[in-house]
This record gives sequence, structure tokens and C-alpha cells, in this order.
Amino acid sequence: MKDPGWPEGYARRVLDEVDSTNAEGLRLAKSLAGPTWIFAHRQVAGRGRRGRAWTDPAGNFAASLVLKPAEPPGQAALRSFVAALALHDALSTLVPGAELSLKWPNDVLLSGGKLAGILLEGSGSGRVMDHLVIGIGVNLAEAPPGAEGAVPPVSLRQGTGAEVAPETLLAHLAHAYAARETVFGARGFGPLREAWLARAARLGEEVIARTMRGETRGLFETVDAEGKLVLKTEGGRVAIAAADVFFERGT
Repeated sequence: MKDPGWPEGYARRVLDEVDSTNAEGLRLAKSLAGPTWIFAHRQVAGRGRRGRAWTDPAGNFAASLVLKPAEPPGQAALRSFVAALALHDALSTLVPGAELSLKWPNDVLLSGGKLAGILLEGSGSGRVMDHLVIGIGVNLAEAPPGAEGAVPPVSLRQGTGAEVAPETLLAHLAHAYAARETVFGARGFGPLREAWLARAARLGEEVIARTMRGETRGLFETVDAEGKLVLKTEGGRVAIAAADVFFERGT
């Protein structure tokens, strides 16, 4: 596979080992001059959404992109869709024909199993984000144990037989992200929303969205202009800003 080259305007730092690439990104954010990828050969204390642990067996992928968006939090958060699309782009290039899809709000699926997760963290002053860290973990070589009731994890090797080195994925992902970010900056969320929906898992099917306050069951109708999940329920259309989404049949 031809190396796409490193995108102009993006720096990178490669570490042998780190607790968490997101934690490192947050520590370094103020000192970085511009967009920077932080990649680790080994991550020993990765984390996912809602403080869950993220396990990284050897050969899997762990990296974070640190940005200084200077935007309102809601606008900056739409980069979870930018990152998901970029990861889908990179994996599709590296493993043509892989059955990939995107699960709201921030997972990439392979043949229905969870292949990758994306975690956004950051801080701001006033009404804008000072910095945003986009963490990406991909089960390239091995799938860790899954949580009960969640989408079962799968690895790229297990699901496709493909062997992709983490460094190779980093180069393709950085290239794909830069391209998607350019579209986002020039044209806004609209084109990315359409591209994301074209790759969405279970669109038009019944899903369950669970929050700390309860759950909402309905047909996955769309994602709105703010990135919210829109469900068609018995009581009408409901837009959900943040939740864990579960599929039927126990997944």
C-alpha cells in the first residue's frame, strides 16, 4: 500500500509507551504550536467514554490528535464525526471490501462488531474551546473482552485476515483526517453529516439510547445538524445529544 505522505500543517510525536495518548495530549496541549498527532506503540491506561477502561493489547492502535479549534464546544464536538469518517476512509483504503459502518456517536464497526472507538476531551475558557483532544483506539491485532450487553469487540485481523501495522494506519488516518477537516472548515457539517449517514449502522432500524436518566427506544431516523441522534418514538421525534446506543438482539 502506497504511503500517502504526512499531511502539511500537522505535527506528530511518537512514544514508545504512555499511560494514555489522550492524557498526554491534554498535558501537552498548551505547549503545542498547532495540530499534533500523538502516537504510542504501547498504551497502558487507555480510557473510553464515561471513564471506562480501554484495553490495548499489543499490535493495536492508539493515537490522539490535539487541536486548538477556538470554537464553541458544540461546533468543536462535531469533530467526532470528522474523525469517524477519516478512520473509515483510512481503513477502507487499507482493507478494501471490509464491511465497515459507523455507530453513533463515535464507534467504527466491522461486520457488526466494535472495531474502534473515539473519545473527545478538552477544555475551554468562556464560550470557546481552548483545545480539543481526539483519541482513537483501533483493534488491529486483537479484540479485548467486551462488556456485557455491548456490541461485541472484533479485531481487524480476526474479521478480515488483514495485517495492518499501527504506524501504517497512523499515516493513512492523518492523511484522511486532514482531507475531512478541510471540508469541515470550508463547508461546515452538512457534507460530513451526509457522508456519515451514508455509512451509518442500523439507520432506519430500532435502537435503544441509554443515558444516566433512563432509556429511549425508537427508530434511528437521522442525525441532525447539531450531531444529535434523532429517534422516531411512539411519542414523537426525539433528539438526543449524548447517550450509549444499543441494538436489538442483545447488542
